[in-house]
Amino acid sequence: MDYKYDHILIRYGELSLKGKNRNTFIKQLHENIKKATKGFPTLEIERQHDRMYIYLHDEDANQVKDVIAKVFGISSFSFAIKTNSDMDEIIQACMQTLPLQEKKTFKVAARRSDKNFPIISDQINRMVATSILKNSEWKVDVHHPDVKIVIEVHADATYIMTDKYPGAGGYPVGVGGKAMVLLSGGIDSPVASYLMMKRGVRIECIHYASPPYTSENAKEKVMELARLVSGYQGDLLVHIVPFTNLQLEIYQNADESYAITLMRRMMMRIAAGLAQNRKALAICTGESVGQVASQTLESMVAINEVTNLPMIRPVVCMDKIEIIDLAKKIGTYETSILPYEDCCTIFTPKNPVTKPRVDKCKQYEARFDYEALVQECIENVQSIWVHPQKEEDDLF
Repeated sequence: MDYKYDHILIRYGELSLKGKNRNTFIKQLHENIKKATKGFPTLEIERQHDRMYIYLHDEDANQVKDVIAKVFGISSFSFAIKTNSDMDEIIQACMQTLPLQEKKTFKVAARRSDKNFPIISDQINRMVATSILKNSEWKVDVHHPDVKIVIEVHADATYIMTDKYPGAGGYPVGVGGKAMVLLSGGIDSPVASYLMMKRGVRIECIHYASPPYTSENAKEKVMELARLVSGYQGDLLVHIVPFTNLQLEIYQNADESYAITLMRRMMMRIAAGLAQNRKALAICTGESVGQVASQTLESMVAINEVTNLPMIRPVVCMDKIEIIDLAKKIGTYETSILPYEDCCTIFTPKNPVTKPRVDKCKQYEARFDYEALVQECIENVQSIWVHPQKEEDDLF
């Protein structure tokens, strides 16, 4: 009989701790994996209480691996062979699938879940290792092997695995509700998006565009960032807000030093309106304490004052190097540093206030009809679906 890796075994990790909610989390993970792998039509997914199996059939295992590596809620996964719980078949499967022509060190780790199987775990280890040693130049190394051969004997079948890949961890996207993320063209907000999704929160993104002051290249840069992070939840809705008129009114009616604070207050009002329309429960930003003038605690108090929605700042206590390292890990850094500026960087005042006062903000805002302009932004938003594996996006 010819053996090959025919399925992927998925381990849950943190989901093991969820008690009564465990089944809900596993069901959501199952749906997320189905959505992420919809480009592989012959896959079958089977969920069980303590793990999940993806049956590959004719699909490319490495291509499937690249996709599921981004699905949150997976602790680790392995390519696996399923064979009968028969010692001769177990040995034959190992011998056929291992690269025995190469010189390597190895260790066999068997686990006998089916106590009716007549051969104990230690004997399985010895019998498989003996066959490998007799038929190759492999050597045993129980501490730091090149290849660890894991054999799990169950009542229905035996599973043989040789590689363990790290999953994305966290919780399945969707179990933690929905949040609106303010997505700029910088380094921080894509990282904040990733961290929100890792905790099981489904996100939609809001980008504030100020044409003609911001270019079409700046918008395309943001859409590419959205595409890069969309793979962690399958697709992503991006709301493009026309911010020019409101931004100009701020500069015409307020002291320049307060411009950024007032812009952020308006952004939060718009985000809160969109959150209400889209049934989102929180607003998320990429702010980090002290990184720029608008990210002092005093500024955050002034900005938060305009909405009762929870304001989540996942990178608030991370320094820039930590954020950059994570941006590189998730693949957004190179796009984030492209030289196309967003509305905040283009209109940055020379001497922004670092300790804005709420009463002063309200005095400036009373000089123009900001509520009508905020509503105009919400009504004229352009919403676009972004997909990780499609070159063209879809209007909402």
